[in-house]
Amino acid sequence: MADVHPEHAQLQADRIYLGWQYALLHPDPGPAPKRPSPVDDPVDQVDPEWERRERLNEALLNRPVRIFRTFMTGLAALILMLGLTQVLSWSFAVAGLIATGGVAVFCTHAIHQGDRAVRHRVRERQAVGERRRKERDRDLFQAQEEHAARYREWAEKKERYDRQLTWYAVAVPDEIDRIDVAGGTLPGWSALITLLGATRLYSGGHLTVLDLSEGAIAKDLIELARRGGDDPLVWVLPVDLPKLDLGATLAPEAFADVLAHVVSVSEEHRTTRDLSFDNAILERVLEVLGENATINQVTAALRALAQVGDPRDDLRFGLITAAQLERIGTLFGRGVSDRVVIERAWALESQLRKLETLGSEAVRLPPARLRVVSMDRQAGVLGNRVLGTYVATALTHILRQSPASERPWYHTIIVAGADKLRGDVLDRLMDACETSRTGLVLTYRSLTPTVRERLGRGHAAVAFMRLGNAEDARVASEHVGTEHRLELAQLTETISAAGAGLDGGYVSTIGHTEEGEDEPSVSRTDLKEDITESTEWGRRATKAMGETERVLHRSREFLVEPHQLQQLPTTSVIVTDATAQGRRVRLADANPAILTFPKTTLGEFDEIKEAALESTEEEEFVETTLFHEAPPNLGPPPARLDWRRRQ
Repeated sequence: MADVHPEHAQLQADRIYLGWQYALLHPDPGPAPKRPSPVDDPVDQVDPEWERRERLNEALLNRPVRIFRTFMTGLAALILMLGLTQVLSWSFAVAGLIATGGVAVFCTHAIHQGDRAVRHRVRERQAVGERRRKERDRDLFQAQEEHAARYREWAEKKERYDRQLTWYAVAVPDEIDRIDVAGGTLPGWSALITLLGATRLYSGGHLTVLDLSEGAIAKDLIELARRGGDDPLVWVLPVDLPKLDLGATLAPEAFADVLAHVVSVSEEHRTTRDLSFDNAILERVLEVLGENATINQVTAALRALAQVGDPRDDLRFGLITAAQLERIGTLFGRGVSDRVVIERAWALESQLRKLETLGSEAVRLPPARLRVVSMDRQAGVLGNRVLGTYVATALTHILRQSPASERPWYHTIIVAGADKLRGDVLDRLMDACETSRTGLVLTYRSLTPTVRERLGRGHAAVAFMRLGNAEDARVASEHVGTEHRLELAQLTETISAAGAGLDGGYVSTIGHTEEGEDEPSVSRTDLKEDITESTEWGRRATKAMGETERVLHRSREFLVEPHQLQQLPTTSVIVTDATAQGRRVRLADANPAILTFPKTTLGEFDEIKEAALESTEEEEFVETTLFHEAPPNLGPPPARLDWRRRQ
């Protein structure tokens, strides 16, 4: 298996990276085994106080004998003196000396025997203490040998624990058609889109971001792309609407369909019949105006059809001609239907006038691998919905006319805030991306009925982020399954809690592009370094890593329950996808800065775990073969196999 350590692993173009899973392949071995220490037991030594008492007792027992011996010695001296003075005859004196001397010698022997007994008991006590010390030393040596073996085993486990990877990539194969992201906050979306977009760009793909969130969530991704050698194109609508040429090359029928869907954005309960009616009106108007008709020409024709304002103003500005004005007046007959046509034409004009400046100052833009179309948060809410619907519908028609890509997800489209689009607009975009093999990522702020009907439909992966609404959290927990137990790293909670909101907004690049500029040369640099230097997530994580070193290996488990989903950290993502082995549920951290951590790998946990098990089985087989079946003198054992260096 190829090495998956970050210093050697490469981004794989056939995988869509959604975050990093915290997992420990080797458990914490705990503290080191305590070394046994020798115990200085005073019981094993001869107590001087005991020895003194023993000698004192012996002296007390021998006191009468000593007194009697002294008496007999004095009596012998008296008899000798009497014999010398011839008071007693020498026969009696000698007999008396022998008797008293014998008794004195016997007493002395008795006293000496008592002293020997005391010395024997002291030596015996010393011998017992010496035997105990030897036994204790032997036990201590054996315990130290066992401790050394346990410590070597612990040190090996500790080394594996300290060296092991802790963050594994959470990716889905490019065989899926779509990724639905439900819930989340703007900072969480920023992290996810930065990671997903950066890995697509750095693996050679192209990316289009339609940001309907009005939160500048792709700002870090733009800076990251610039540092990587790209020159992204950023439109901020409606300011850049005159330079947006999206949909300018569409046929009149497709253009009429796009405009009909744009008009329907404010009418949630419109039927297919109403949409077809608007489409028919627009097709007839475009037929009168001819090819390459602009939006302001269409709105002028609709004003003439709805009899709104003075058509002479539009004639004076050259928006329509007199012949076109005459034909428009005869497009529909007179009678009852006239009022219906007038009402619909008036409604169409009121919506499409928000797009009147579209493409009026279009210039030839250089090719770019990253395109971002965003909505200005200071613009009107309805106007932004109209603009977003137009961009999404125009992209749909462009994809329908494009041939299928040879490589899936080579071109990826991210729609942030897709719950602001109508259901039929989303359906058409999904179908167009599926047939053209274009990757599609849809993020939904809330699980509306429209979103629930489409969440995970088809061959799609579903990702859940923080769901503040209780009902949305309940639906998400039922979708994932409350029986799953997931592990959440404390580092994720710490960095997410320290993260601030998004600052500022997008800066348009359309006004700074030079016409006719060639495609910029792409010279990819180190993705880890680029994330650290050019993204807010990288700088924030670097600061947090220095302050939270003590929590790198701490985590907690939780069940997928509604109240837990409402308390998920900002960057946490629960990813669910279907595989041949069954449905997978994984918890990931979408923070792109985790790639810069020293113990992060681009390999997935299941793959690395399987490789480690295979390596362990192979190692056990080699050791069994060499040490149990081979001759004894084979030299030192072979070096341990490192699964991360296997090819």
